[in-house]
Amino acid sequence: MEQKVIGRKEKVSLPDLGLSLVWAKVDTGAYTSSIHAENLEVLEVNGKRVLQFQPLLPGHKSYTGEIVTFEEFREKKVKNSFGHAEVRYLIETTFELAGESYSAEFTLSDRSSMRNAILLGRKILKNRFLVDVSKINLAKPYRNK
Repeated sequence: MEQKVIGRKEKVSLPDLGLSLVWAKVDTGAYTSSIHAENLEVLEVNGKRVLQFQPLLPGHKSYTGEIVTFEEFREKKVKNSFGHAEVRYLIETTFELAGESYSAEFTLSDRSSMRNAILLGRKILKNRFLVDVSKINLAKPYRNK
């Protein structure tokens, strides 16, 4: 499989979350990928546990305020950037980058103090992409369509 070259920041789409061409930080130091989530709630709907949240921050240009629901989710212990372990919800969803669509796992966390609402870690990148840290926006999916 040929690996595509991407930069340290890329625009990605997450169609299941209603997000299109949102800037993501490519972080080869992080194993897990992460999405900013607001108003996380686990509810019981028709006898089944579901996870509901709003992706992105109010004020972000791609923020819709819509609540997304996932029936399949789990909890995962993750070390944050300060080395402290915390439990986060993990979902599997589709993401689009460089004209391709992939299924991948993302943890949900408070990234409000971070510059980018989405972080792409090594697990997503492995065997798919090479990262040129001196560039940004190499994939340019919106120009290929």
